Amino acid sequence: MKVSTKVLSTTALAVAMALASPLTLAEDTTSYLIKNARVFDGQSDKLSKPQSVLVEGNIITKISASIKAPEGTEVIDAAGKTLSPGFIAAHEHLVGQMSFGEIFSKDTRYKAYVATQTAEQYLMNGFTSVRDVGGNTFSLKDAIDAGYIKGPRVYPSGPMISQTSGHSDHRFQSDGNAMKGGTWDTMEREGDMLILDGVPEVLKGTREVLRQGASQIKIAVGGGTGSYADPLDTVQYTPAEIKAATDAVGDWNTYVTAHVYNSDGIRRAVDNGVKCIEHANLIDEETLRYMMDKDVWLSPQVIVYTYIPRGYTEDQANKHRQAFDGIDNLFRTAKKIGYDKIAFGTDIITDPQMIRDMNQEFVHRTQWFTPAEVMKQATYNTAQLLQMSGPRNPYPGKLGVIEEGALADILLIDGNPLEDVEVLTNPTDNLKLIMKDGEIFKNTL
Repeated sequence: MKVSTKVLSTTALAVAMALASPLTLAEDTTSYLIKNARVFDGQSDKLSKPQSVLVEGNIITKISASIKAPEGTEVIDAAGKTLSPGFIAAHEHLVGQMSFGEIFSKDTRYKAYVATQTAEQYLMNGFTSVRDVGGNTFSLKDAIDAGYIKGPRVYPSGPMISQTSGHSDHRFQSDGNAMKGGTWDTMEREGDMLILDGVPEVLKGTREVLRQGASQIKIAVGGGTGSYADPLDTVQYTPAEIKAATDAVGDWNTYVTAHVYNSDGIRRAVDNGVKCIEHANLIDEETLRYMMDKDVWLSPQVIVYTYIPRGYTEDQANKHRQAFDGIDNLFRTAKKIGYDKIAFGTDIITDPQMIRDMNQEFVHRTQWFTPAEVMKQATYNTAQLLQMSGPRNPYPGKLGVIEEGALADILLIDGNPLEDVEVLTNPTDNLKLIMKDGEIFKNTL
């Protein structure tokens, strides 16, 4: 099979946005003093006493009870509000927040324009960094970084990679048999998915995605709810194929994360060098302990399983319900064994309304974790996962914490989310300030 290298035309979007109405970027002010804030530093289970935080350029340079503002510094009185690191989400899809019908019928420019709205929504919900784990977001990331559109830092995985009949294979029966010249589906043609079989193809395809700028690679080693032909119990990719991906990525000094629900697929992935597992809803305790012993990250989600994505068939909906039924056991087992390498994410797909409500993920997780634990997952924990990209990290620096020397991704929250995480579900009113990389994108104080 010839590897597709076609890139989704978000580049065209960036050019169009630049010519039509480039954003007014942050004002010339390069230093801010935020005073009288109670600080959640990303790790503590209690807020600090009132503190002042000095931001110079894109770095937090000083934290103290009292700081004299340097000349020219803009002073922001937080009036006892909560100052938090910007939120980080580890399993997101910035491209494709529309019905399955639109995904398969609209052109790349339409999808790119929609993606700009999705990216801005993430930022306005307080997410200053996201790891995109399945989609052609390379040009979208570039446009955000260049300042043409608003959005979070993007850690792109590029297309999710799977075998024929795996989670990246979204062909309908009418698309024909690939062995007899059938047409590969729209999402592969546009660079959102990549179907590879055999060690040579996996090696070449993985290297191609790294060439495009992936900060990490995602493969599928088990069935999915959004794909048509793969039940959740299936194990996908042979050990040699998985090892080919992890070897190629290891040579690039980053890591592979794997989509999989079942224990057999998880063990095969971990045994062959995968460093992070996405979902794991149907895992057993023995396998979760095995993951913990091997120092592997867990990247689970809740909110995506609380609704049936638009356009799902009944078979897909049944798989989705099966995945939802496993979440309680997953998190109860994680708490029981002390598994704490847990990232935050939503995996919301095909639903712009759910994107607006993404902060409900904080509330859903309090069925198993304290608000402070959830806040840590959404800041410090997920930042540590992002750091695994090593030299492929597109944003070198310390994220997910409020401390001197960290990158200035900062939120001011009206309320105390360590006591009442519900305040985060109304970001319009309760996120008073949103700063990313030292630039203020919202300030309603």
